[in-house]
Amino acid sequence: MNSPHQTPPARIDDVDCGCGPTPAEARRLWPSVSRRSLVGAAALGIVLSATGLGLASPALAAKYPTWDDVEKARRNQASKNAEIDRIETLIRSLTNDVDTKQAEADRLGQEYVLAQEAYEDAVERADAVQAEADAETARAAEAAAKLGALAAEQYRTGRSDPTLELFFSDTAAEADELLGRLGAIDKIADANRARYADAAGARDNARNLSNQAIVARNERDRRKGEAEQKMRTAQAAAQAAQAALDAQTEHRLTLEAQLDALRDTTASTLAGYQAGVEAERKRREEARRKAREAAARQAREEEQRRREEERRRRATGGKTSGASGASGNTGGSGGQVQSSGWVRPAHGWISSGFGTRGTICRNGYCTNRGHRGTDFASSCGSPIYAAAAGTVIFAGYSGAWGNYIKVQHRDGTITGYAHIIDGGYNVRYGQTVRAGQVIAFIGSTGASTGCHLHFEVYLSGVRVDPVPFLRARGIAV
Repeated sequence: MNSPHQTPPARIDDVDCGCGPTPAEARRLWPSVSRRSLVGAAALGIVLSATGLGLASPALAAKYPTWDDVEKARRNQASKNAEIDRIETLIRSLTNDVDTKQAEADRLGQEYVLAQEAYEDAVERADAVQAEADAETARAAEAAAKLGALAAEQYRTGRSDPTLELFFSDTAAEADELLGRLGAIDKIADANRARYADAAGARDNARNLSNQAIVARNERDRRKGEAEQKMRTAQAAAQAAQAALDAQTEHRLTLEAQLDALRDTTASTLAGYQAGVEAERKRREEARRKAREAAARQAREEEQRRREEERRRRATGGKTSGASGASGNTGGSGGQVQSSGWVRPAHGWISSGFGTRGTICRNGYCTNRGHRGTDFASSCGSPIYAAAAGTVIFAGYSGAWGNYIKVQHRDGTITGYAHIIDGGYNVRYGQTVRAGQVIAFIGSTGASTGCHLHFEVYLSGVRVDPVPFLRARGIAV
């Protein structure tokens, strides 16, 4: 989705705008994570039952030991060994459950990507065939009209064959009816033969192409349904993977502390282990709180920067130094709601536009079907804003798109946000979001060569160029 690194314009500060957590803050916000360890990190809803991907598993359904259980087991070696085996089995079960469900989420996410691309290819094919059919139909009508005009002139001047009276026996309004009548004439003047053959050929071509267009539209509709089903299945898998990860996150720290306590041959008390678990929980909560505060602070700083740029623009009679300009290679302020209700989805400069380009392979995925979005290059961890108010209809890992969010807006438009940083979801599936809300943070997951937001706009299920779409709604890009 991303283009190879390009040299940014002079305003380097717009690329590394400081609008996201610092590397240290990011590590605290997303400690020890990887692409596979945080699939769909905010997709916390119930898995769709229709997919058959249930949340229940041996690990999730297990009865976890309490500290009282551990205390009792410590008093007897046999009980201690049995409890150690039990806890080790639970830890393995949690790990296997996460790995299995995340691998399935990865697989189904990539299937969804391919299904979406196949649908868009089918749309292009159906449109192309229909355009050919329309052109051939118009050519047939034009050829028939010319032939009819020639026959009428011959009839008016008395130079026509008597069989032309059949042609003019009554009104023939449609090109196909004219051709049918001409075909019924046993003898046509030599001057009309070539025109008749051309018109008849165009008519036959138009019919054949129209039939092909029907087949292409049926295939398009089939592909659309398949893509929609793949998206639902991938979403369910992402939620199942997240539920498994949540269970691991919730229980593993305690299980490992209990295991250490059972193996401890010193006089250490269980209270010390419990205190350690609680201290780690508080540390993680504090890290998340600080990261949220850092993101909010940096967003405020970016807003202040935008206002200062606007004041400079007004002071210079409308000229701008670039931060809010419409040039495709300059930085821009994201998150500011315009009168249209739409928002620039990210800070930074456009590193790759909509259209075709070469194959890009990263992180085990390749893109070779064109670039159906616009890339906003910015620093890792920078905020991603909802382009308009709407509802999250997808939040999960999607192969080449990496960590990915789709939002359906009130007018039916859908926007997509790809390559989100691991653990960088700020919303969940089914959540209602407002325009300009921070929904995620920029990363480089999937087929990506550097930190950026790959932004998409879907109209009738097909991705279109986001730049003219946003500009038509007052967004500087």
